[in-house]
Amino acid sequence: PPETPRQIPARRGLSVSYRGKTLLSVIDPIAGAERLADAAPKQERTLYFCPSPLYGYGLERLLSRIPEDSAVIAVETDEALLALSRESLPRPLFDHPRFRVVGTADPASLCAFVRGAWGSRCFRRLTVVRLSGGWQIGGPCYEALADALREDIARDWENALTLTRLGRRYMINAIRNLPLLVRKAGTAKSLCFGETPVLVLGAGPSLDDLLDVFAAKSGRAGYLFRPGKRPFKIVCVDTALKNLYARGIKPDLAVALESQHWNLRDFTGLGLWKLPLAMDLSALPATGETLGGDVRLFFTPWTAIRLFKRLDAAGFLPPELPPLGSVGLSAVAMALRISSGPVLTGALDFSFTIDRFHARSTPGHLENLRLATRLRLLIRGTAFRAGVSAAVGKNGEPVLTDPSLKRYRRLFEREFGHASPENAAGRLRDIAGSGLDLGLETLPPEAALELLLAGAEKGGAEKAAVYGGVCPGGDAMYAARGGAGTTAGRERMEGFLRREREALAELRGILTGGAGSARLETLLDECDYLWAHFPDCAETGGRRPGADDVSFLKRVRFEIDPFLKLWDLTLCRVSRG
Repeated sequence: PPETPRQIPARRGLSVSYRGKTLLSVIDPIAGAERLADAAPKQERTLYFCPSPLYGYGLERLLSRIPEDSAVIAVETDEALLALSRESLPRPLFDHPRFRVVGTADPASLCAFVRGAWGSRCFRRLTVVRLSGGWQIGGPCYEALADALREDIARDWENALTLTRLGRRYMINAIRNLPLLVRKAGTAKSLCFGETPVLVLGAGPSLDDLLDVFAAKSGRAGYLFRPGKRPFKIVCVDTALKNLYARGIKPDLAVALESQHWNLRDFTGLGLWKLPLAMDLSALPATGETLGGDVRLFFTPWTAIRLFKRLDAAGFLPPELPPLGSVGLSAVAMALRISSGPVLTGALDFSFTIDRFHARSTPGHLENLRLATRLRLLIRGTAFRAGVSAAVGKNGEPVLTDPSLKRYRRLFEREFGHASPENAAGRLRDIAGSGLDLGLETLPPEAALELLLAGAEKGGAEKAAVYGGVCPGGDAMYAARGGAGTTAGRERMEGFLRREREALAELRGILTGGAGSARLETLLDECDYLWAHFPDCAETGGRRPGADDVSFLKRVRFEIDPFLKLWDLTLCRVSRG
């Protein structure tokens, strides 16, 4: 039978013995826990992480000391000790609004629990307070849980900063891209590779070595250079396009996320290339005019906006991909949804070398060559900036990386690694190269090419039914509802745009002294895209000041006229077809 915790009477309170360890003092465990609670720093908007609370000694003292905007979460990873805590913790703790106890060893579940209990951006930092010795039972696990919470809090605030800086641009782009839903190919629902294997290519420095091996192995068959006869599909990030173009390799799909003009360099000189482009709804509209204009929109929910809910209710919102922040990660997520066969990743390095941040022929590499002189070498200043550190690549060779790239690498492993739901069937594998390990099974380039060539023969109808993702049925349902490329779709889109413009015009009338002030609160909520990027709103997770806040109303009024013109322009483009 499994070992059960054994209670030990102490001079004051109880101690416990478990797995050969005495987890609390046998003299005065209550006083010891209270001293630790008194020693904890008092910080505003802090989540206090208490591993293995046992009898809960010191928790009430800690809660009485911390600021009102801070909270305490007690975490237990051992089932026997969790049962002990649930029976022994003081009852008032369970009703305390700033205290939660949870039993889990899964970082993702713990992060989701914290967001569900207190919401996003409620805390600025995490502080670990060990009130008992129970943390010794699962020390590394508790460290991983605390690190996951720290990273989740940091990422939440990074998202808030991104929303403040780029939220308005995201919204403008999304509105300007709406005509693509009724003029072009429509949405990513129309993308379906069936059971065909997919090669997802990033733009890391290892791309050149990988494609050199593939080209040498394909030989006269030329698998890489004949898209129509290639037995696998290639999905690439936009930055890799010029490298592939220089080699005469035409991908089957490119993926773009960038909301600013920087990535237009990725398409310069590729105007004669015609291939599908999977583009985020909030990406730069000019990107949709490249590669022949064959655009398949998808949607990443970068924040909660009611306009997107109305688009969804009207049947216009494209299929959703998780907001991963990196075009490489989004390309992998797209490939897993549009193919039921094996998916292999290559050149998603999350690292760089002293002279190359991306592969050859990419815009950054070409710019570096252009600026090189006898006095200015190809060594990039990027290699010497603050935060850059050395790491070991998958092939054992040293590479450079930075905190941002390492964060994307950890996010990749969380979303697509061995333990992730996205890769539960083990369809996703990585190809060996100089990049960081991604937490996937790694194949040599030769074995990867064999799998790509043979994978199409190994698929089955059952696989396609299970992993079909967004592609089964294509855009048939969307077109039936009056969607992409139909007269009914344009008429419905025109009606939608007119309603949005009328609501905004009504809000402007109220704020300029017109009648209807009773609807002010409602209109402010409906037109939340006007203020979602305000720093005070982004910081609170989308909560706005009241309608009696004059400063807030003045800022909203300043935003209205540009968006009214934008709705007019978008309506005109839809009407012209």
